[in-house]
Amino acid sequence: MSILTVGTKAPDFTLNVTPDQKLSLSEFAGRRLILAFYPADWSPVCGDQMSLYNHILPEFRRHQAELVGVSVDGAWCHQAFARDRNLHFALLADFEPKGAVSKSYGAYRNTEGVAERALFVIDENGTIVWSYLSPIAVNPGADGILDALEALPDLEKKDGSSQVTRDVA
Repeated sequence: MSILTVGTKAPDFTLNVTPDQKLSLSEFAGRRLILAFYPADWSPVCGDQMSLYNHILPEFRRHQAELVGVSVDGAWCHQAFARDRNLHFALLADFEPKGAVSKSYGAYRNTEGVAERALFVIDENGTIVWSYLSPIAVNPGADGILDALEALPDLEKKDGSSQVTRDVA
């Protein structure tokens, strides 16, 4: 299986962002989104990757994009991880049915039962404009994401309320 490619309509989803709150792709309609699939909250590479993205979150937002992390860990695990790392973006629990959203993006490792380390930039029309599958043990960094965002035309800000931001801590 390979990850979804440029030009593909991003599959919709609804996943838990906290034990009692859900977040859907459709909530980002008309806005840009970075989907960062990763294997597990507490692994060293994943922790470094998510911390890096948290650090450069203002740069993503400068390019009018929001960031969402997705793994098969549960919402409680995500809450503890986000609190420990002081993350300021949503982590979605692709927990049950396990990996269903990861599978729909071609980003699931059946042999280990975890999400691949896969990145997607989705434009304001819901189309994938950039995707990348990193080796599972390698932090892909943010250069590819930033290059993809810089290649997109600027969006006009409407009323300033277009960002969906949910701190999970």
